Amino acid sequence: MTHRTRHLMRRGARATAAGLLCGLTVGCAAPQAQVADAGEVYDPLEPVNRVIFDFNTAVDDVILEPVARGYAEIVPPPLQDGVTNFLRNLRTPVIFANEVLQGDWDGAENAAARFFINSIAGVGGLVDVAELNGYEFQDEDFGQTLAVWGVEEGPYLVIPFLGPSNFRDAVGTAVDAYADPFDIIAAQHEDGIWFIVGRGILSAIDARARNLDTIEDIRASSLDYYASVRSIYQQFRNAQIRDSEAEAEASSDAPGADEFISPGAPSGGGDLPGADDFVSP
Repeated sequence: MTHRTRHLMRRGARATAAGLLCGLTVGCAAPQAQVADAGEVYDPLEPVNRVIFDFNTAVDDVILEPVARGYAEIVPPPLQDGVTNFLRNLRTPVIFANEVLQGDWDGAENAAARFFINSIAGVGGLVDVAELNGYEFQDEDFGQTLAVWGVEEGPYLVIPFLGPSNFRDAVGTAVDAYADPFDIIAAQHEDGIWFIVGRGILSAIDARARNLDTIEDIRASSLDYYASVRSIYQQFRNAQIRDSEAEAEASSDAPGADEFISPGAPSGGGDLPGADDFVSP
């Protein structure tokens, strides 16, 4: 096996591990967000998606949900918060990059401040000192970036292990996983795969544990669980994208934004290049 092959295998390992994730059913973070009406979801692959959805649900029932429930019962809440904070801190460089690509300079400043404050004063990110000082966590991904650039979402997808998505968000997930600097560094080392896989599994357990009651309520109240998850995912992503677009527009209208982008360049988020989007711990 060549060094290049081993490198690609390690880089892909986290995407696979992180897929054993909250995304198996609802995308885990989605139910916690306040969402608006999504309208009708374009789902031409529904028969295939339903088969994959049933598989993901079975995996969640047998593996992820019991493990997450045990984690929530055994690990004290303050330690659970520390795990969440640590994982968010690891993800912050990717968030920063997407804020920059979206032209959201305020968001990029917030992400950079969070990373440096929490990495130093927060003991490597275990304590969210930045939030205590007014720098709130704002999640961004390349799927949102593609949406801000004007890329259409395409058909709804359910990906094995990864859960609900669409064509744009699937591309975004792959880009974020491949461009993650901590995984890039880990992939350079022979034992780096353990960091990549361990991070993915821990992210899955953490996200699922934080949504145990929410997902249980959705399942109990749904006549069609698949349709409910599809609607929730669509609403959640639409809300995220609207926020990203509004923040990028507000940031580009701020004094000095033109010069920061490029001296003499026209202002406005609408001038960003076009491309396509995807989906999230």
